[in-house]
Amino acid sequence: MARPFRAAFAGAAAVTVFGAVTGREKLQWAAKPLLMPLLAADVVANGQELDAAHRSVLLGSLAAATVGDILLIDPDDDRRLVAGASSFALMQTGYSWLWWRRGGRPRARIAGPRLAAWLGAATLMRLEAPGVAVPLTAYGATLGTAATLASDPGLAPDAKNIAGLNIPNADPCSRLGLGATLFTLSDGLIVLRRVFARGPRSRRITEGVILGTYAAAQYLLADPRAHR
Repeated sequence: MARPFRAAFAGAAAVTVFGAVTGREKLQWAAKPLLMPLLAADVVANGQELDAAHRSVLLGSLAAATVGDILLIDPDDDRRLVAGASSFALMQTGYSWLWWRRGGRPRARIAGPRLAAWLGAATLMRLEAPGVAVPLTAYGATLGTAATLASDPGLAPDAKNIAGLNIPNADPCSRLGLGATLFTLSDGLIVLRRVFARGPRSRRITEGVILGTYAAAQYLLADPRAHR
């Protein structure tokens, strides 16, 4: 079945990444705010089988992500960065609720590496960017929780689980772990960009990778077929 809203999302994502890499902020302002509304439109069009509460939480999570997307068009403004992280914390909380309701549970072998990554990022932020360390560390806790639940083998019992990650197969639920991993990668690069990227070229390229992995993550996480 054709899914035009997800196709339009891919196009808007490509324009957003191109605008970031080339420093064309106007392209980002035109395309980035469309990303989550297009996924939300796909949820409305293809999520009729969803439980009403699940559909509402998924749409609310995408609305919170839309606010975060707009705020982070300028990722070098610390106030916008913190406000954007707060919006995405709401989104991650919504995702965690959805996966918990589907039976996702934290498992030590999956949570352990994510806890270590969270502690490492928190330490780095505390040393190199203390002004934003506390709110971004708090956001990281919501990200880690969502990523841990999304990778629970119980969500996709027919998928292989290697190194704490469900390997995607025909079941859309099996792709949630990969989506959460890509989201973690994207947010980890935000920290590294904030601390280490100095020149304008390196900052633009890193921002392009951040947006590309973010878009791929949301494409997998917001698929209504994974929330039936």
